[in-house]
Amino acid sequence: MNPISYATGIDRAHLGMIPCAFERAWTREEAVMEKWKPKGEVTKGEAFILKRLEKKRKLFGFLRRHRNEIFDEAFQSELEEMYRDTGAGSDPVPPALLAMAVIVQGYLGLSDADAVDATVLDLRWQLVLDRLGETEPAFSQGALQGFRERLIAHDMDRRLLERTIEFARATSEFDWKKLPKTLRVAIDSSPLEGAGRVEDTINLLGHAGRKVAECAAELLGWPLEQVCREARAPLLAESSVKKALDLDWSDPAQKASAVKSLSVELENLKGWLGSQLAAEMKKPPLQAPLKTLAELMSQDLEPDPGGGVKIRDGVAPDRRVSVEDGEMRHGRKSKSKRFNGFKRHIATDLDSDLILAGAITPANRPEEEAAPELKRDIEHLGRDIAELNIDRGYIASPLVDEVLGTGGQVVCKPWVARNGNSFAKGAFKINLRDRTITCPAGETEHIEFGSVVEFDPEACDRCQLRASCTAASPGTGRTVAIAENERLQQKLRKLQKTRAGRAKLRERVAVEHRLAHIGRRQGRRARYRGVRKNLFDLRRACAIQNFETIQRKAA
Repeated sequence: MNPISYATGIDRAHLGMIPCAFERAWTREEAVMEKWKPKGEVTKGEAFILKRLEKKRKLFGFLRRHRNEIFDEAFQSELEEMYRDTGAGSDPVPPALLAMAVIVQGYLGLSDADAVDATVLDLRWQLVLDRLGETEPAFSQGALQGFRERLIAHDMDRRLLERTIEFARATSEFDWKKLPKTLRVAIDSSPLEGAGRVEDTINLLGHAGRKVAECAAELLGWPLEQVCREARAPLLAESSVKKALDLDWSDPAQKASAVKSLSVELENLKGWLGSQLAAEMKKPPLQAPLKTLAELMSQDLEPDPGGGVKIRDGVAPDRRVSVEDGEMRHGRKSKSKRFNGFKRHIATDLDSDLILAGAITPANRPEEEAAPELKRDIEHLGRDIAELNIDRGYIASPLVDEVLGTGGQVVCKPWVARNGNSFAKGAFKINLRDRTITCPAGETEHIEFGSVVEFDPEACDRCQLRASCTAASPGTGRTVAIAENERLQQKLRKLQKTRAGRAKLRERVAVEHRLAHIGRRQGRRARYRGVRKNLFDLRRACAIQNFETIQRKAA
C-alpha cells in the first residue's frame, strides 16, 4: 500500500478552524506511511534486461541488484523524516523511490520532464524502480521537484553521499578492517560555468530594470509598456536596451551618454514606484528585483565629475555578473583564462577511491574557503584525517593547521620562489630554530614569519655578489619574503627533493581522476542557479561516482 499524502498549500494560520479534521488526517498520514519495498528476486523479464546491461550502462544493473541494501529500513526512515512536519506532499510516492529516481536522473542527465516520461518509456528505469510493465508515470514533475527541495532543505543530499560510503563498508570488495583507521584525504577543485546569463554593464542594468518594471506591471495588472511610459523609462520596454539606444558603441562619448540616459530612466522608475507602490517596495515580490537593481547600480556606476554618473573605473570587489544568478562571480583558471560561475571542490579517500564530500564556492573565492565545509562533512563519517593531500590553493586553510596540530601529515607542492637570473630564495640559508636567514655572501638577518626581511643596504652595496643577487638601486638591500607557514614550506621543499617524496606527491592524481569524472558527468555548465542547488547536483554526481567505483570493484 502506498503512503497517503495530502494537498500542500494549507494556510496554517487557519488550522484552528479545522482542528479535528486536520488532526485525524495528520494521524492517518503518520500511521499509514509505508516504505518502498521492491522485490529482491530477479524475474525472467528482469533477467533479460540485466543481460543487456552487462556491457553498457552497468549502473542500472548494479542499482537493481542492490536497491534493497542501499535503501534499507533505517535509511528509508531518515528520508521519511523530511515529511514529518508538512505531510507527504501531493503525490503518494515513497521517498526512497524518489531518491532512487534522483540518482538515475543524474546518471543520465535528464530534465525533470524527461525523468517522468522515462518511468514509462525506459525499461531500465522501470527495472530499477520495480515498475516493469507500468503504463503510468511513477511520479509527477511536482513530486520530483518537491522531493529535491526537501533533500536540500534537510541536508539529506549529504546523507545520500554518506550512504554510498556506508554501503561500501558493507560489501566484501571493501575490506574496511584492512584499511587504515584514519583517512588519507586528497582535495581538488575545477571550474563550473554558471547557468545565469553574463552581461556587460549596460545590458546588466537594463535587464535588472526591466525585471523591476515587469514585476510592477504584474502587481498593477498593466502592460509593461504602460508602466514604462508612466514611469518615464521607455528604454526598459524594449527587448534590448542597446537596440533601443541605437548608438555607435565604439565611440566613448556616445557610450558615456548612454550610461547617463539609462541611469536617469532607472532613477525615474524607482521614483515612480515610490509614489505608486510604496508599500509593495518593501516586501515580496517587488523587494527582490529592486534590491538587485540597487546592488548593480552601486557596483557598476560612480559619480561623474562632469555631471550624472559613469561606469566605475576598475572592478568592484565581489562584483555580481548576472541578474538571474546572484551568486555567480568572475573567476580565473589561470592568469590569462577567466570564467564566470563557481568552483566545485571534492575530497577523496585515497585508500578506497571513494569521494567523501563536495563543496561549491563562487568563482572569485580562494580554494581555502571550501576546506571547512569539506571538513564538516567528513566529520560526519566519524574518522579523523591523518594525511591531507592538496594543491597550493588550499595551503592557507585552517584545516592544514588542524591536521598538523593532531600529528597528521600535509602533502603539497611548495611555493616556488623565482627571481629571474638572480639568486632565488633557495640560495639563502634559513634557520627556523634561530629565526635567521643568511645570504650567499654570508650576511645574516633576523626573520619574522609572514613578513619581508631586508638585508643591510650598506652591506649589499659593497657586496661582490650584488649583480647576481639583486637589481635594486644602490642604497636598497636585497629583500626575501618569509611565509607565515615557512616551517611547513621548508618541510615540503625537502619532501619534493626525494624520490619517495615525489612519489607521495603523485598519489594526489587519484582525486584529479575523480574530479575529471565528475566534470564529465556534470558538464562544463551548471545545471542549476545558486550555490546550494549546485551543491546538491555535485553531491549527487559524487554519489553516482561512488556507486560506479563500488560496482567496478565488485566486477
